[in-house]
Amino acid sequence: MTKKRKLITFDWAIKRLLRSKANFGILEGFLSELLKEDITILDVLESESNKDYKLDKFNRVDLKVRNSKQEIIIIIEIQYDREYDYLQRIFYGVSKTAIEHLEENEAYSGITKVISINILYFDLGSGSDYIYKGTTRFVGLHNHDLLELNAKQKQLFKKDSVEALYPEYYLIKINRFNDIAKDTLDEWIYFLKNEEIKASFTAKGLKEAEEKFSIMKLPEDEQKAYEHYQDDLHYQASIFESSFGDGYYEGEVIGIEKGKVEGKAEGIEIGIEQTTKNIALNLAKEGATIEIIAKVTGLSESDIKQILPING
Repeated sequence: MTKKRKLITFDWAIKRLLRSKANFGILEGFLSELLKEDITILDVLESESNKDYKLDKFNRVDLKVRNSKQEIIIIIEIQYDREYDYLQRIFYGVSKTAIEHLEENEAYSGITKVISINILYFDLGSGSDYIYKGTTRFVGLHNHDLLELNAKQKQLFKKDSVEALYPEYYLIKINRFNDIAKDTLDEWIYFLKNEEIKASFTAKGLKEAEEKFSIMKLPEDEQKAYEHYQDDLHYQASIFESSFGDGYYEGEVIGIEKGKVEGKAEGIEIGIEQTTKNIALNLAKEGATIEIIAKVTGLSESDIKQILPING
């Protein structure tokens, strides 16, 4: 029997609770534990890429924050469904955010540092760890030395390293976490995975989260909205699982048969293409919009319209 949760999920909190200044302390605690320095949230940035769409399967909040040295923009995104091009998508999102907040006629030195934090409930890429950090560094091909800022650049940028100029990426693969909290950051990841905060946990922001995220303390209309949101997530997951299963089987059969005639490589390619088409058709039968089908399959809207029946 599934244990009834007492706390709301973090993605719901991002949509409804954590955008309020009264609750900034929760996110400040999480960010401070992850980045290993005190973080102060200045504002929620409602950019074009940060709007809350009802049908989005992922949730995102853009924050303007301050650490001990500078102001930074932090993107926190929660993703449940597998996307093979997710690494490119977060790169696009960071680039777009950096450009959006560069004032017209402002020098490139005015580009704000962006940190992308991605909380993933699927296994992205290949790797055994549950937290990955990505940065940009320049290393000499011959001497293998690290390119550094000179004194004037440090004064101009107010940064100590080249790496500090560029975006940082954090990938937190929730499903890889083994539920053993070895430090305060692990306590946060335990909560993100289990929606549970143990009495022994001392991580910044968690005690406040336990108080604010209690389902029973939500107003009645918020409780009903949360229950509806959870049902919708289960429904979307079922559609995807069923569509993928049916599409994979049909595509695999066609791919194998074709591969017998024209070679293994071509057969696999055709099988993948057919799988994607079948997934699109199955999603359409379940009433999914073209926008949702595009997110799930990676197909363009024009390709989807060609695949679907004229009256679909």
